Amino acid sequence: MAGAPRPLLLALLGLAVLAAAGGANAAGRKTVGVYELRKGDFSVRVTNWGATLTSVVLPDSKGNLADVVLGYDTIAEYVNGSAYFGALVGRVANRVADARFVLDGKVYHLYGNDGKNALHGGRRGFSKVIWTVKEYVGGGDSPYITLYYHSFDGEEGFPGDLDVYVTYRLSGPYELSLRMNATALSKATPVNLVNHAYWNLGGHGSGDVLGHTVQLLASRYTPVDGALIPTGAVAPVAGTPYDLRAPTRLGARLREVYGGKAGVYGFDTNFAVDGDAGALRKVAVVRAGGASGRALELWADQPGVQFYTGNFLSDVKGKGGAVYGPHAALCLETQGFPDAVNHPNFPSQIVRPGQVYRHLMVFKFSVSTQESAAVPAAEGRRVK
Repeated sequence: MAGAPRPLLLALLGLAVLAAAGGANAAGRKTVGVYELRKGDFSVRVTNWGATLTSVVLPDSKGNLADVVLGYDTIAEYVNGSAYFGALVGRVANRVADARFVLDGKVYHLYGNDGKNALHGGRRGFSKVIWTVKEYVGGGDSPYITLYYHSFDGEEGFPGDLDVYVTYRLSGPYELSLRMNATALSKATPVNLVNHAYWNLGGHGSGDVLGHTVQLLASRYTPVDGALIPTGAVAPVAGTPYDLRAPTRLGARLREVYGGKAGVYGFDTNFAVDGDAGALRKVAVVRAGGASGRALELWADQPGVQFYTGNFLSDVKGKGGAVYGPHAALCLETQGFPDAVNHPNFPSQIVRPGQVYRHLMVFKFSVSTQESAAVPAAEGRRVK
């Protein structure tokens, strides 16, 4: 256990913000705070507003530290902002067509916050509520924070009470894990939880990610209509712009992909991850362009991953005076398939009373020098 907390208290539009070093007396605290996990020169910060990941700081090939996730400076901006920077999204992430579904013969109507569709849990999803800090250890061998939220029956139209836990942990050298569990208490309900971090491995204010290379271990994807609702097909990526099975520079591919509306390009696509859903397996490898040498491997146990390239970011005022434009970052949101409640052929997201939804993500960071930049992340030099 870490020592006694060393708080840095700030007043941000009436919200108390705490950046502490850890300790058991953080458990149960309902104050909106920012909590740091630190292991050497690797650190992350999490707020219990929306169980949101607000920063991930690690060195580059020259030892220079940078924050590699987009975000805001203040909790007030997270409360009022429209971007889902770093948020824990639910009860059902992604889109639900026509904001409705049928479960066990009953029609459920959700809040339509994306035209006529429901997006990321509705108007007040899990990213827009205060979570309870259950445990917090800011330092030591395995720093972690566990957050809890009780979602009530009928919240945003979803059936049944749901107990939700998420744990952020520095689980290894330059390794961040997220473990999400949700228990249905009273009624059957769909559950699809997502972490919506926006990654730019060059640093959050370094410009766009068009120079990043991305590899997705996914041989199939779910095509969508003009409103980004899946058609119900699960199609092979071979011979399409969605084939990212080999490392691909984003700038060479984005303009080939419809981005969600006329004149917008880029990925906002669910890919069916190869391998057995439920088993922890490699999902993606991302490498920064330029000289930073940073790379990221994502491992997870979900059937899909939403790959989004920040198509709709436009003049968003972010941390430290940065302004985020289109393609300033990319998102890798492991998940169940979008609109699965309306497609019986998709993997089911239904959790029945007493059952537990489980979702594990592991982000493995590494860095290599320019000379060894082509070496796979698993073989690259670990940052020191």
